[in-house]
Amino acid sequence: MKASRARLFKEYKEVQREKAADPDIQLVCDDSNIFKWTALIKGPSETPYEGGVFQLAFAVPEQYPLQPPQVRFLTKIFHPNVHFKTGEICLDILKNAWSPAWTLQSVCRAIIALMAHPEPDSPLNCDSGNLLRSGDIRGYQSMARMYTRLAAMPKKG
Repeated sequence: MKASRARLFKEYKEVQREKAADPDIQLVCDDSNIFKWTALIKGPSETPYEGGVFQLAFAVPEQYPLQPPQVRFLTKIFHPNVHFKTGEICLDILKNAWSPAWTLQSVCRAIIALMAHPEPDSPLNCDSGNLLRSGDIRGYQSMARMYTRLAAMPKKG
């Protein structure tokens, strides 16, 4: 547990130092618990998520960095690799392809990349996966854009 705390403090300092370097990711550590983090990530440009800001919740295990953090979307998102109700994310680096070389910041980058390049063959959201697998790109994009507008964009006025 001591090693994981030290690693998280190191990552915290790096995040503070590099805030301006990665404007698409804002990682914040819970004031009272170094094992709880939230992130705000910007939807990648030229995707149906563009213009949206999505909140992620990180639960970091005491065995970190030997075990991956649990990450889920708190913001509703229509994406084949994200469970619509729970926000669970299907991403290999959060499961069997985890390596201690990954950081919370690089996990956020990987999630942004997944948003831009969904994997419809391992869907947690079957509706969205089926649209992509059947070639209905327009249907998928319009649903994803609608949910981005409803859940991830600031309300006007």
